[in-house]
Amino acid sequence: MTRGSVVIPSRGGAERLPRILAALVAQQGSDWEAVVVLDGDIDDSAAVVARYAVDHPVRAVVFPENQGRAAALNAGFATAEGDVLIRADDDLEPGTDYVARHVAHHEAAWARGEEVGIVGMCWDVFPATPYSRAYGEAADRRIRATAYQAPADQTWRYWCGNVSTSRATYDRIGPYDEAFRAYGMEDIDWGYRLHRVGVPVHIAADVACAHHSTAMTTVERATRAFSSGASRRAFERKHGTGPLAARHGASASPADVAAADADVQRVRQDPWSALVRTAARGLTPSRVRQYAGLVDRVLPVLPRPVGEKAVALVVESAGLAGLSGSPGSPGSTGSTGLTGSTGSAAATASAAAPPEHRDTP
Repeated sequence: MTRGSVVIPSRGGAERLPRILAALVAQQGSDWEAVVVLDGDIDDSAAVVARYAVDHPVRAVVFPENQGRAAALNAGFATAEGDVLIRADDDLEPGTDYVARHVAHHEAAWARGEEVGIVGMCWDVFPATPYSRAYGEAADRRIRATAYQAPADQTWRYWCGNVSTSRATYDRIGPYDEAFRAYGMEDIDWGYRLHRVGVPVHIAADVACAHHSTAMTTVERATRAFSSGASRRAFERKHGTGPLAARHGASASPADVAAADADVQRVRQDPWSALVRTAARGLTPSRVRQYAGLVDRVLPVLPRPVGEKAVALVVESAGLAGLSGSPGSPGSTGSTGLTGSTGSAAATASAAAPPEHRDTP
């Protein structure tokens, strides 16, 4: 049996896939495979996968139409042959020992008679934009810093686009919940289910890797925050408000940080939170894009601290609006039907939920 299977969900990834597939074929050792699940092939990504499949253990599963990221993950894990199942987003760039290090963590756990879940944090590769200078780069550093300090009972909140479990653990927990169609939270849901049955989640620095398709503008980041907030509502309907309400300050995950920020703002009484609540009233996806676009236009001339606050206000109010069920959020009256897919930020920043795998600022 193959030791490590890398499952890569993708949609519209023809330009992203060569980077991760090239990194995988350069892996040290040969006991691995890559299963690329194309969630509706809209750009001939299958041809990209086929080129690598000629000489390497790479194969594709192709959906005839978009079914969502959770469905893509489930299909990939169902066909994967490895003892260790590694989920990697199509916009990552892993190192040459990526598979071996993921596998080694599980082999060490098996030697102790334990099961584990492994999370690798990702550092965002930003272009030089006013958004990245004012907000994105600092926010990315904060997320990773808090992750490595997270208490053991909160590390599950970081379950996202670079993770692994054993086949036995995956079969025990079951598939990703395909009811999560809006952007985000199917990962956090699975991580919480893992935590709930007592499987420890370890954040392992040696499997961290670069992430290339992060948000590049306030419009992208705020649109994503709106949909992430809406996805959090679905999580709360399933699990209640308790799991994600705890310890936000120490453990906001990359996939949940916008919605977690919104959760704080809906209960705190300080002036900033009151401002966020006021700004969130009546926000729709189109208004989020409008206000975020205004911020993007003025960012080049704003002092960095002022620009950071301007971006934060739009992002946090968008997350709160999505969490509160504002018109246009999935599941609300007047919803535009925002649904998650399996592409990356490079694909679109339109009214549909941005098709990234992570909710990094």
